[in-house]
Amino acid sequence: MLGVYLSGTGNTKHCIEKLLSLIDKESVIVPIENNDSINLIKENKTIYLAYPTQFSNIPYMVRDFIKKNKDIWKGKNIFLLTTMGAFSGDGTGCAKRILRKYGAKIIGGLQIHMPDAVADSKMLKKTFEENQRIIMEADKKIEIASKNIINKKYPKEGLSFFSHLLGLFGQRLYFFNKTNKYSKKLKINNDCIECGLCVKNCPMSNLIIKNGKVVSLNKCTMCYRCISQCPKKAITLLGKKVYEQCRFEKYCKK
Repeated sequence: MLGVYLSGTGNTKHCIEKLLSLIDKESVIVPIENNDSINLIKENKTIYLAYPTQFSNIPYMVRDFIKKNKDIWKGKNIFLLTTMGAFSGDGTGCAKRILRKYGAKIIGGLQIHMPDAVADSKMLKKTFEENQRIIMEADKKIEIASKNIINKKYPKEGLSFFSHLLGLFGQRLYFFNKTNKYSKKLKINNDCIECGLCVKNCPMSNLIIKNGKVVSLNKCTMCYRCISQCPKKAITLLGKKVYEQCRFEKYCKK
């Protein structure tokens, strides 16, 4: 069994690792940007694909990965696990429709509420205790889902026509073009010390150091990995100021 995931702040990584560890301790789990991910998908019959939902849509990095490698999905059994800060809607269904087009069988879907990854919006900020509670509830949901999956009772969250309509009219139509614009608006301010951490950790290779400055190449997938790890809080995307650097491990210290 194989797990392939995109994770910016650790939420999705935690969820896929916990789920598969409960289902099959021999599972292999790799980030989607790993060079071995394509070959591993070819070698496995059942794949658990996990990613964060963005504005009731699939991150374009994941969408492009599926489309670019369209020949590897035929005959595969795919379980979709999506994480979200508030609203998932059709974020799972978007991948379902693309994968089915390429011959995959969608065996189930699971949508997990996790701490919001957006670090530069004060409106989305929650207390430490609130985020811990969210993670505890998520873990309980994953434990229940794992037992059902072991018994071949796969959850089908986010795969229905109702979810499609809810996501389409609830968010996706309004935000469709905005997400493309956001991906080109990553900002690095003068507090940047050119440490290179963001360059190293970007799954899109979107950031480079050029002439002593960190430069964005306008292909941000909005994972918030660089924003949540910058030691100087020098990077923003949706807002103008980083209010809290959101990383999963932060809420697991106590």
